[in-house]
Amino acid sequence: MQIQTVNTKDQITRCAVYTRKSTEEGLEQEYNTLDAQWDACDSYIQSQKSRGWATLPTHYDDGGFTGANIERPAFARLMEDIKAGNIDTVIVYKVDRLSRSLADFANIMTLLDKQSVAFVSVTQYFDTSTSIGRMTLNILITFAQFEREMISERIRDKIARSRQKGKYMGGQPVLGYDVIDKKLIPNEHEKFQIKKIFDLYLNNRSIREISEMIEEWGWTTKRWQTKRGHMAGGKTISPQVLYTILKNPIYIGKIRHNKNVYEGEHEAIIDPEVFEQVKRLLKKNSNNLTNTSRKTF
Repeated sequence: MQIQTVNTKDQITRCAVYTRKSTEEGLEQEYNTLDAQWDACDSYIQSQKSRGWATLPTHYDDGGFTGANIERPAFARLMEDIKAGNIDTVIVYKVDRLSRSLADFANIMTLLDKQSVAFVSVTQYFDTSTSIGRMTLNILITFAQFEREMISERIRDKIARSRQKGKYMGGQPVLGYDVIDKKLIPNEHEKFQIKKIFDLYLNNRSIREISEMIEEWGWTTKRWQTKRGHMAGGKTISPQVLYTILKNPIYIGKIRHNKNVYEGEHEAIIDPEVFEQVKRLLKKNSNNLTNTSRKTF
């Protein structure tokens, strides 16, 4: 790839600009944050023309991709071009645009070092072509990882406290309830299905037999619309799904968090006594199956 530059030096440093934004919000705008990152990086490169720096025309933009991992299309193209020897320096607006994971960042730096490619963050004023730049970068990414872990811990603590109060905290919707204003509201049609499933099991129907019956009736798993407007769910209720339904305390008005179960804010669908009977029957049938399996050896 040929670079146009006004620099009179023979050696040109090919600079690739990488930009990233975690969400797609605002990317539809004519001038968005990815454009702003690109312009800031390009301006910095132009200021280094005396050193032979020139901006590669290829855009490596990842809009709507987290920095917690490296599963990003533009990042993958960037790495391919680095391995092909087409890039001398990677330029980013901030370090965390490249990665928020210390482990991933270390691996990326190892690859860049192997390919003799420098790394520059224009707003944090350092580059890995100098020893002080390498030291500063390692310190910064360590603190970035620490901050990310602290945020994750706060989110986990918030979810745990909310579940202890019986609040619904999101996740995949379950058959029997609709999510309205962040609350679980019984769906009358699905409520009937859940009650029927519990009744069938109490009437000595095997889980596999129940699965075959409700498949004939056309019953499926919960169908819901994602935030992006796509329909999800609506799959066959397999024996594994049935087993999960029969053991889920959400149907007696409770919320489970890890190994703990708390009183929920939502209305119960199944009577607690019925749920306990099913629980005992599941355990009994599981023990019988285990004993039968042992006798076959």
